[in-house]
Amino acid sequence: MLDVTASETAVRQRTSAHGRVALVTGGAMGIGAAIAKRLADDGFTVVVADLNIDAAESTANEVREQGREAVAMALDAGNPASIEALVDQIGTRFDRCDVLVNNAGIAKTYPFESYPLDHWRAVMDVNLTGPMLLAQRAAQHMIKRQWGRVINLASVAGIRASAGRTAYGTSKTAVIGLTRQMAIELAEHGITANAIAPGPIDTPMVAKLHSQVARENFLRSVPMRRYGTPEEIAGVVAFLASDDASYVTGQTIAVDGGFVAAGVLEI
Repeated sequence: MLDVTASETAVRQRTSAHGRVALVTGGAMGIGAAIAKRLADDGFTVVVADLNIDAAESTANEVREQGREAVAMALDAGNPASIEALVDQIGTRFDRCDVLVNNAGIAKTYPFESYPLDHWRAVMDVNLTGPMLLAQRAAQHMIKRQWGRVINLASVAGIRASAGRTAYGTSKTAVIGLTRQMAIELAEHGITANAIAPGPIDTPMVAKLHSQVARENFLRSVPMRRYGTPEEIAGVVAFLASDDASYVTGQTIAVDGGFVAAGVLEI
């Protein structure tokens, strides 16, 4: 058996990714920034797309300072016109989009009986309709080369219901279904579509969203007894974006420290 070292694997990945373009939505901070940096390290030219263009520019600059390739572009993932303008801009600049990471998302918690309709609609626009429209447009570039990767960020809240997450959880359940639909529709074009369902991850959004009570509840329910890191999500994205994942499609991978698998944790 060949002894393939980690460095050799990294070189192979950078070589296969060279010249390919990866679009990461919500790429300015948290999980998105970690994904953008990892894909750039793996050899992709990364488009850091975010509503906060200043933060996107900062992340893209960090990538470039490491000798990698990245550009920042503006995106409102809940606005179809913004999505169309972004993909047109990528097409004009690069004439390709090989990997799409649908990471942009919003969330707030409210009791079910008083969940605001305006927030429900906003969550669905950003978390569900946005990824569908982005994948439609990006797939047009992928089909030209008969190769592509669509990676959707779902959530364990789309697998197990959690209090206060009426819109967020529902949107992420739908993202999992949408991923399967993309997988079967795009397979003939050499395009895979997969989802990642993060558990509790230490990010700025989670710091605002999770109360101390929620944090304690998660830590009791996660067998690893800790929150994950954005880099741990980025590592799974890197695999799904690689040639090594060429026969993986329609799947949802929970990166959650065992949260989804867990039942009673103590006897």
